[in-house]
Amino acid sequence: MARSASSQLNKLVKRWYMELSQGDKVQAMYIWIDGTGEGLRCKTRTLDSEPKSIDELPEWNVFDKKEMYLTPSVMFRDPFRKDPNKLVLCEVLKYNRKPAENNHCLTCNKLMKMVAGQSTWFRMKQEYTVLGTDGHPFGWPSNGFPGPQGQNHCIFMCFTYGRDIVEAHYQACLYAGVKISGTNAESMPAQWEFQVGPCVGIEMGDHLWVARFILQRVCEDFGVVASFDPKPVTGNWNGGRCHTNFSTKEMREEGGVK
Repeated sequence: MARSASSQLNKLVKRWYMELSQGDKVQAMYIWIDGTGEGLRCKTRTLDSEPKSIDELPEWNVFDKKEMYLTPSVMFRDPFRKDPNKLVLCEVLKYNRKPAENNHCLTCNKLMKMVAGQSTWFRMKQEYTVLGTDGHPFGWPSNGFPGPQGQNHCIFMCFTYGRDIVEAHYQACLYAGVKISGTNAESMPAQWEFQVGPCVGIEMGDHLWVARFILQRVCEDFGVVASFDPKPVTGNWNGGRCHTNFSTKEMREEGGVK
């Protein structure tokens, strides 16, 4: 199976540097959704002290055909560099300070404020497939297919591929403060699922996107790729989905669903 070259570097050498003191300085990794509306990008800046709230984080810029602005929206602990360093999810504004085409935060915030009294809960179930860097599913025979799918769902032992990635992602999300609520193996070998929520309103999008970022960053360390493609393997193989669970305060009360 093809793995990235960087994942095979000596991690013990890196650890020596990661244990060096950084004084009072803090590394803040800014994360944003790119122009495709599907991909994530990031870059890091140095802060003079640890920010205690999102208001203490400066705006930044990035060039994507035209200059864009990264406006900090939500802050998490950094599970890769560890405390006091931060992950910062950002909104993207165009050069004229209006939301970028794929920035739906402003519209979502307006809607959520309109229904704030209804205490809207969301819970998302994100499926994904672990692939090699060549796009071949992790653990699958190079010139064939594994056994029939179905026996892998919520099982363990030799039928699951990539559990180390799943466990690392789970722990990293908990450390960061992401509201991850569970995980399980899915029907197709090398396919997994994690759940985020319940979250209130727009918080759902923030935590889901950061959970996706952490997963992709964990996979980078292992030299593999996490794919959210709805049909990563052609033929009679399970697709990848993101199920949505939703309720309001009234729905959660006795007789509320009816």
